[in-house]
Amino acid sequence: GKPVSHWDNLVNIVRDNPGRALALQVQRDGRQLSLTVTPDTAKEGDKKVGRIGAAYHMSQKELDRLLVTVKYDPFSALVKGAGKTWETSAFSLRMLGNMVIGEVSWKSLSGPVTIASYAGQSADAGWKTFLGFLAVVSISLGILNLLPIPVLDGGHLLYYMVEFIKGSPVSEKAMEVGHRIGFALLGILMACALFNDITRLITG
Repeated sequence: GKPVSHWDNLVNIVRDNPGRALALQVQRDGRQLSLTVTPDTAKEGDKKVGRIGAAYHMSQKELDRLLVTVKYDPFSALVKGAGKTWETSAFSLRMLGNMVIGEVSWKSLSGPVTIASYAGQSADAGWKTFLGFLAVVSISLGILNLLPIPVLDGGHLLYYMVEFIKGSPVSEKAMEVGHRIGFALLGILMACALFNDITRLITG
């Protein structure tokens, strides 16, 4: 019942009406359509807000106006890159920890299908975006590989640490048990990732 002159106006109306049916009139393909939309209720801190799963589609020209290119000399770029790598590593570890304690859903886990899909999308966005995506994947895989799980490099480092502390190599029996546990954990992780991939493909 009110004209919407800017997409922000609609966002505010949706946010302010969680779970309440909204009567909308939209123009599509030259025709006026009457729609009734009921925003889902989502928690944002202590506040409940409405969401309908729609977003404003920005043209490339609009995006270009919002983007700023910043260039650094080689030394500054190296420092910035190291800082970004550390930040991404800490974020990956924090997310993994939150998954273990249940604060983040395991549905956030992605497998090869989702990675391939994002790789294609980032490649379409340009070589800079694609390189950035490759960097994030490489860092995430590096962090995963350094976890203290037997069969991973982090597991070998764990064995070396135990050997250093006790002054003798880890027994073959302990290594065998550790490898079985490691393979089981990796199997569960891969199964979850593939299940999420298939679910995303089915649900779109």
